[in-house]
Amino acid sequence: MGGRLYYKTEEEIGLIRESSLLVAKTLAEVAKALKPGATTASVDRIAEEFIRDHKAVPAFKGYNGFPNTLCVSVNAQVVHGIPGTYQVKEGDIVSVDCGVLKNGFYGDSAYTFGVGEINAEAQKLLKVTRECLWKGIQMAVAGKRIGDISEAVQSHAEKNGFSVVRELVGHGVGKQLHEEPEVPNYGRKGTGQQLRKGLVIAIEPMINMGGKAVKQEKDGWTITTNDGMPSAHFEHTVAVGEEKAEVLSTFEYIEEVLKEKV
Repeated sequence: MGGRLYYKTEEEIGLIRESSLLVAKTLAEVAKALKPGATTASVDRIAEEFIRDHKAVPAFKGYNGFPNTLCVSVNAQVVHGIPGTYQVKEGDIVSVDCGVLKNGFYGDSAYTFGVGEINAEAQKLLKVTRECLWKGIQMAVAGKRIGDISEAVQSHAEKNGFSVVRELVGHGVGKQLHEEPEVPNYGRKGTGQQLRKGLVIAIEPMINMGGKAVKQEKDGWTITTNDGMPSAHFEHTVAVGEEKAEVLSTFEYIEEVLKEKV
């Protein structure tokens, strides 16, 4: 990206939170619809309608030519999966990434769903990837550095026998969907940009069950693991704080839906 950093005012952070909470509510609608037999395109339509009904715009649709509202990535697909005719089935893990633009500011969040009963190894992958996210968020404090976030994510993933995707990174969020700084999921403590209050970033671990290598599919978007093993992705938009990070998105709406589905 290579540009300047934009530090947000409290008012701007409030607007980013509003957009991020709409993303969270959209992902809860996805949670309701994502069941065996549902096509990824049908889930995408639900999300687009929901976002537009709430006077906002799907952030991804048309972004660099991306055709849809959601990135829906199944099993070995890491990110940027294009919704289509695929019918999700029992045992799939489905990563759904969503962004919205509302009141001039973006929100961005992702959640990986297990469809029905998933195997123990997939359950562990989802659990550890979420833990990686929270370990990264704990480092999003003024005075720390980007490398502190990166190292926290990487060390937890690798300690649990998983690997970290190198080619895709978190990023700043604000009036643009992708702003400076880049937030890699691997790195060394004490390196990189120093964090200051008012910086808003998307932290988004992408963790593979097998090796870290990935490839781009022929559609020009979908990123898949080289070894065909599953990958998980969780993302929150957070504001760097003095004492602790302020998480602007939430998984609570999603989890309320999932509890009811059990």
